Formats: sequence, structure tokens, C-alpha cells
Amino acid sequence: MVYTPHTAAERQEMLARIGVEALEDLFADVPQRYRYPDLNLPPPASEMEILGELQELAQANLNANSVPTFLGAGAYRHWVPAVVDYVISRGEFATAYTPYQAEVSQGTLQAIFEYQSLICDLTGMPVANASHYDGATATAEAVIQAYNVFRRKRRKVLIAPTVHPHYREVVRAYTQGMELTITGDESLSTTPADLAAQVGDKTACVIVQSPNFLGQLEALDDLADAIHAQDPDTLLAVATNPISLGLLKPPGAYDADIVMGEGQPLGLGLNYGGPYLGFYATRTDYLRQLAGRLVGQTADAEGRRGYVTTLTTREQHIRRERATSNICTNQGLMALAATAYLATLGKQGLQQIAALNYHKAHYAAQAIDALEGFSVSDERPFFNEFVVACPAPVAEINQALLDGVYSDTPILGGYDLAQDYPDLADQMLVAVTEMNSRAEIDAFAAALAAFERDQRSRR
Repeated sequence: MVYTPHTAAERQEMLARIGVEALEDLFADVPQRYRYPDLNLPPPASEMEILGELQELAQANLNANSVPTFLGAGAYRHWVPAVVDYVISRGEFATAYTPYQAEVSQGTLQAIFEYQSLICDLTGMPVANASHYDGATATAEAVIQAYNVFRRKRRKVLIAPTVHPHYREVVRAYTQGMELTITGDESLSTTPADLAAQVGDKTACVIVQSPNFLGQLEALDDLADAIHAQDPDTLLAVATNPISLGLLKPPGAYDADIVMGEGQPLGLGLNYGGPYLGFYATRTDYLRQLAGRLVGQTADAEGRRGYVTTLTTREQHIRRERATSNICTNQGLMALAATAYLATLGKQGLQQIAALNYHKAHYAAQAIDALEGFSVSDERPFFNEFVVACPAPVAEINQALLDGVYSDTPILGGYDLAQDYPDLADQMLVAVTEMNSRAEIDAFAAALAAFERDQRSRR
């Protein structure tokens, strides 16, 4: 606890300096009955006693690291190397603010530049910014970028129904007042190919996600060609899971114009839902419509390498009324965490993490699909999440798992898809990462089997 102690003499000196005799005189304008109300507080306790009470309360809570966890839906339990927290805890970074003065901000600027370079490598795109608040706001910024590319003359946006529901909600909230028509996600049966067929000369962009919210991999190799056959200028924006790019073809390889997503899997932990990181990359042609912070590499008067913010006239602190971005912060500390994570893993390490996610998820899917009463969707291939049709409401199953009714320990089950897709009632989205051991997966499958047997016995 940080505090500044003052002696009685020091307090008296301060009071004399401001012209009052006693501390109580500072509250003279506050009515008497409100000055010292009876708060009915418990007796005072020592710091040691308070800490013990807080630890006791904390131990009553379950967390994603203390129980087997199969909940994902956009936020995932991944392994975070110890070096990540070490780097972002260094005072030089933890206390750094927006690097307006390049000459005294070289460390922060270089870290952001390295982050941008890593995101470009990961997505297969030539330009990346640093950065957005999360995957949802990054998706909304993709819409705004497309809107600005066409000088605000194209006002139709097509978005797939399998894009994360939160992303779709934020896109609509973010773009209120822009007179955009956002459509395409009314029916879950709409495919990216169906969206391509709806493209016209008033369409600014098409937004898809792969792996999508249901964990499925979309067939996107020919999507850009299909879109451009309808209109050669419409942009293709692809949201993706950055971990999957350690194993799968990057969106830049199939002609995406914008690539964005949630950077939480890149060493950020779950963190009670934030702060997170929205990564974002695009083509060089659209550099001047790109929101967020950009850092470039240059040389000083003596030829030494240096780093600077570039195109800052786009930003709100220079030309607010004409800016393409009103972002005052760029989640720099979170971008630094992602940089440390990717640099620590390297290319081979990221491939190994992605492969573990893929193979463990498929092992879990096979185990669950073999259970009576449960079936795993095989409509499309998947990465590390998959949909399970259940014999009872998912909320009921998840409560039984969390209560430990059918296992030795509580289990955090999958996501109830009925919350966002009424047509998917009694269907669960299960996420598996490198953190899930074979024993955890087997215990999860066994608990589901026991639940189904119990349900059957009651019929």
C-alpha cells in the first residue's frame, strides 16, 4: 500500500499555510449531520488480518486455471510464458504514455514497430497498425476504413452470420449515424458465397470470419474472386484467430484486403475479460484510411536507425474534425505483450501451439461424438472449437458440470449457443487449447456421459 505519512507538526504547518486552525475547519461548509455519519463499520483490523480475510474470500472463487475449462467463444485459456509478464511489468513500458516525442520514446516506438512487423508476418499483409481495443472494435474499424476508401459514397456492408455476435453488435453500434445498411447475417444458413452473390456497386465491404464463431474453417480461397466478379472494388475483410495462423494459410494469401481479430490469445491471459487487443492489417493502397497508431523506421541526421510515429495528421490530436481515427490510446502495453509472446515462441513454437490446439480439439470431439445423446457437427472442418448437439439445455448441463455432480472436480463447460442463435438451442460450443490435458478431456467426456445416463434413467 502506497501512502504518504505526515507528522502532527507537518499537518499543523499545512493548515496554517492555508489559513485554518484545525482539520475540522476544512469541513465547515458541510452540514453537521453529514460530517461524521455512523457507518456501522466492524472494529478496525490489522493489515495482516485484512489480507487473510481477502485471501479466504478469493479462495472461494473458481477460476479458469483452477478447474478444467472448455469455454472459449472469443476468449481462450492459453499458456503465457513468464517472460511476457516480466517484459510488460518493466517500469520503462508500464509507465509509458503515447510516444509523442520520438527522441525520448525510442524503446516504446521500437516495440510497436516490432509488433506491427510480427502482425504483418502472421497475417500475410504488408501494413499493420498498433492497434485497436479488441477484436470487435477492430472489425468496426474495418467497416469505417472501407467507408472512407470509397469517400463515404458506398453505404452497404455485408457481414456473415458466423462472425462473432459481439463483433456484429459493435459494428452496428460503432457506425450509428453513418447511414450504413448492414446486412447478410439475418439467417445462419447464409454462406460467404451467398454474400458474394449479393455484392453490388454500392457495397463497401464483405466481412467474414475464419475460423468462424462456431469454430469452423470457411472456404475462402476463391471468395475474393467471387466478390470481384460482382464488383471489382468491393473490399474483403477477414476476422481470424491469430493462433490458427500458426497452422493455416494466412488471409493475405487469399487476397483479403483487411485482416483483423482478437489478439487476446497472444499472451494476454483471460484477465476477467480485458484489457484485450485488436490486431489489424491491410493493403498498402489503403494506408491513409487506416485508423490507429503507425510507427515507422527512419534514420537520424547522423545515419542512426530510429523510430517515429507516421501519418499522425490522421489522428485526433492533430486534425480531429478530419481524422480517420479518434483513438487516443493504442493498447500499447497489450501490443507489447503480444510482441513478447510471439518473439518468445518464434515460428516453430507458434506452429506447435497451433498443432496442439488442433489435435487436442479433435481428440475431444471424437470422444464426445462417441457418446450416446451427444453429436459433434461435421458440417465443416474446425480448428480448436466445435459445436456439440446436446440431449438437454446447455445451461442445465453446464450447471451440473460446475457443481461437480458427475466428476471429481468442477468443470467449466462450453458456450451456450442459444444465447446468440435461437436455431441452435441445446447446442454447445466447446473450446480446447494446449492447456487441456488428456485427463481433463477424458473427465469432461465422462461427465457428459454420466449426465446423459442420469437423464435417461429419469425418463
